[in-house]
Amino acid sequence: MAEDIVVKLTADFFKTLAHPARIKIIRSLEKGERCVCEIIEELDIEQSNLSQHLSVMKKQGLIDSRKDGQKVIYRIAYPSVLAVVGAAEKTLGEQIGDSQSILKFLK
Repeated sequence: MAEDIVVKLTADFFKTLAHPARIKIIRSLEKGERCVCEIIEELDIEQSNLSQHLSVMKKQGLIDSRKDGQKVIYRIAYPSVLAVVGAAEKTLGEQIGDSQSILKFLK
């Protein structure tokens, strides 16, 4: 039973990351705390769209926020999420490398 819960929570974690805008947000927050206005400018995303993504990520616990006057400042809650995204990108790089090797062999 406990294993099933862990598997579901892990799947939910990956579902939360399973959108290009959310990966971009994680990469933006990798540089440190950012206000919504900075993220909007950097990612060229509509505020309503960004708010939805931030809400999903905050609900999952990947990011935190705090108020600074009128601004809402976001940060990565657990830096290990950067390692997960980095591992996925590394795997993709390896897959691309393997594909290129196969293509060279076929030529």
